[in-house]
Amino acid sequence: MTTYIAIGWLPAAFLITWVLTRAAIHYAHRRGMLDQPGQRRSHHQPTPRGGGIGIVIAMLGCAPATLRSLPAAWPSGVVAALLVALFLVALAGWWDDHRALPVLPRLAAQLLGAGTFSLALVMTDLSWWWLPLLLAGGVWSINLHNFMDGIDGLLAQQAVFVGCGLAWLAWTATQPALAFAAASLAAAALGFGWYNWPPARIFMGDVGSGSIGLLIFAFSAMLWRVDHALLWPALILSSAFVVDASLTLLARVFGGRRWYTAHREHLYQWLVRRDATHAQVDIAYLGWNLLIAAPSAWLACSHPRMALPATMAVYLAAAAMWLLLKRRCLRRHRGKASHVTA
Repeated sequence: MTTYIAIGWLPAAFLITWVLTRAAIHYAHRRGMLDQPGQRRSHHQPTPRGGGIGIVIAMLGCAPATLRSLPAAWPSGVVAALLVALFLVALAGWWDDHRALPVLPRLAAQLLGAGTFSLALVMTDLSWWWLPLLLAGGVWSINLHNFMDGIDGLLAQQAVFVGCGLAWLAWTATQPALAFAAASLAAAALGFGWYNWPPARIFMGDVGSGSIGLLIFAFSAMLWRVDHALLWPALILSSAFVVDASLTLLARVFGGRRWYTAHREHLYQWLVRRDATHAQVDIAYLGWNLLIAAPSAWLACSHPRMALPATMAVYLAAAAMWLLLKRRCLRRHRGKASHVTA
């Protein structure tokens, strides 16, 4: 009976998100919440935003139900902290989707949300030295997933992949409650993706991207709490996004540019600028996930002694791929500019 109830949360997460995303399309049109095409954007027609609210509401319902009612249930304090963190991050994102929220209030909400969850996790008998690392990891995950939400379908696709991967890792660690919570995230992202695959009918908005970043961080941290060795395969699953966001940020910082302003300098954005379609770029990132990240995560999980070397190898390979493709894009860009000037 418990198995049927557990499985039932997955279609519930999908359907809740599917219905609410459809409603969000009409709401966004009524409120004028439309992302307009522009120099710093990768789409070509006004598109509603804020559809990620469906994912948030689905997870506010499904996450506590799975984490508390299934075998290997999590302490109520951790689950409550996760819900508070999700609410705070989603609220800041929802506000920003309606009207621009300044950086400091948005960062404050992220710090408070990630800090609330991190504190609850540390209080499950962890050393207090882990608190600043968890806090930094949570805030970075929230922002990097926001940075990577710039073309149709990419973040929804990543959330499905990472959610399924984290669910598998949790299942192998005999953590059914955490496994179904992560699987619920994948199901919710799939429900949103129905409307977000190219060409997108609605964008996720900050309410969705930040919330997905928080949940991926939280579920990864909970896996690490169960078994520290599971951190490595969890990091491998997110390698494509972590490398693209991190190297782009470093390039902008060292280049003296305003790293916190909107731009189109991530690799996925450069690929679109160089005439790749959104669908083609999505397929390229999915190819990395399925051909490199998934088998490497399996290797790191099944052979713990290989976990750290496998993680380092994947991240080095991802960085090399990022540099190679970025240089090709820049070379083509300069070539086109020279041709136009001539």
